[in-house]
Amino acid sequence: MLFASLAAQAQSANLCHDASVFEDRNGNGLRERGERGIPGVTVSDGVRIATTDRVGRYSLPPVSGRTLFVVKPAGYRPHRREDGLPDTWINWQDTPGPALRYGGVPAAPMQCKSFALQREPRRAKPLDVLVFGDPQPKSLTDVGYYQRDIVQPLVAQGGGRAQADLGISLGDIVNDDLSLFTAIKKVDAALGVSWLHAPGNHDIDFDAPRDEESLASFRHAFGAETYAWEEPEANFIVFDDVIYMPGKKPSYVGGLRESQFAFLEAYLPTVPKGRLLVLSAHIHFYDAEPGIETFRRADRERLFRMLSAFPNVLLLTAHSHAQRHAYYGKADGWLGEGLLHEFNMGAACGGYWSGIADASGIPSATMSDGTPNGYSRLSVDRGGKYSLRWFPARESPNRQIGLHAPKVLRQGSWPGYAVYANVYMGDERSVVEYRIGDGEWKPMRRVEQADPAVLVQNLADDAAMRLRGYDRAPEASPSPHLWRGALPTDLPLGTHRIEVRTQIEGYGLATAATEYRLDPAP
Repeated sequence: MLFASLAAQAQSANLCHDASVFEDRNGNGLRERGERGIPGVTVSDGVRIATTDRVGRYSLPPVSGRTLFVVKPAGYRPHRREDGLPDTWINWQDTPGPALRYGGVPAAPMQCKSFALQREPRRAKPLDVLVFGDPQPKSLTDVGYYQRDIVQPLVAQGGGRAQADLGISLGDIVNDDLSLFTAIKKVDAALGVSWLHAPGNHDIDFDAPRDEESLASFRHAFGAETYAWEEPEANFIVFDDVIYMPGKKPSYVGGLRESQFAFLEAYLPTVPKGRLLVLSAHIHFYDAEPGIETFRRADRERLFRMLSAFPNVLLLTAHSHAQRHAYYGKADGWLGEGLLHEFNMGAACGGYWSGIADASGIPSATMSDGTPNGYSRLSVDRGGKYSLRWFPARESPNRQIGLHAPKVLRQGSWPGYAVYANVYMGDERSVVEYRIGDGEWKPMRRVEQADPAVLVQNLADDAAMRLRGYDRAPEASPSPHLWRGALPTDLPLGTHRIEVRTQIEGYGLATAATEYRLDPAP
């Protein structure tokens, strides 16, 4: 038995002896005469890492149940697979896993892979990254909404492909029906951009017996669930932060496995401190409800301690189907300089592809906090400086503020009625001002309450005697980016213009306007 075990280990080690990372000069994905290996490139199986030698070779004995991937180095782009995904990984599974409804990873003889990379010219502009939260289609109908509402406009604007350097989806790629992975990949391929995927709690195999096997079907479709990607301006770590707990309620919690910490401990020392370090995951790090762990506190503090050595760190998450900025300090385990910034971004599907459909048949999909569905762009300069911007789907990119105000008030009535401004990218540091007509600008007061515009839709859904859409709008939730300004009633009779303004980082001066009317008492 001992000799058989040693022989198997030797055979496993030899599988990767001649594998390499090479410069693919003609872009065909095959290593040919004259195409040299690339030294110093990181290759990993999500736990261990190896570095290519001076001729581009690496050695990493296969372990069944893991995914081998190359950490795409800065200055190169990978070959693309037929399904549009970057060809940077291969699954290892030499014995059948548990029988799963959506198939998991098929068993096959394990082999190592040579990775083809092409040189990229130096960028003259900042790195431009498209970021999607929760596409989350529950049917092919929803995949069609995602295609027409998010993807097609980006392709059209770019003249046949999205004008971006990279794309990331922050989990819930689908909504429990993992057979939709194929359809969503086909839609994303039209963007023509290297696309990275983090898994979400709706992307798992719910019939898996253990957390370790719960992403088998995801891995078969998208590759590793925890991996890294490097650009000259930023290093990206994309990871699964959903701990599946079969048989329990709730059936998952945010957190990290020991294998993921092992990968981070091995990889982080290789990350240049002068770049932005971006961690992309699905579940946000803050607690949705006080006293209930959304993300395991011990895991969060351990992760934050590991990141504290880096001067420029950004956390990108989704999951909430709302939008907020969170900032962490010493009390949260962040020991680095300043505050650690998390952008918990809204969903591509918004309020789960719900609400009233427009003339194109696409639901309004407004989120519970009043943010319209859409996507973000992350812009990164060399040196770690970055900015974020929100783009409402199929609307003017200048729509950065949503307003709600009464249409008519009685002249001379008690001035207890207000205009509400929902600044989608706002936070507690934002300064929001308003004025009536040509009057002076006055500060608005930040309030954490439901956006009245969402409440209007909730009440209309309640009062309707038949369904107004396939699914009604989500129930309004307190918005962390809502401001209130009282409306004066001592002005002359007639219509009065309301203007709101604020500065939004990454956008500049954002404005919005509406009006109300003062009438005499009947």
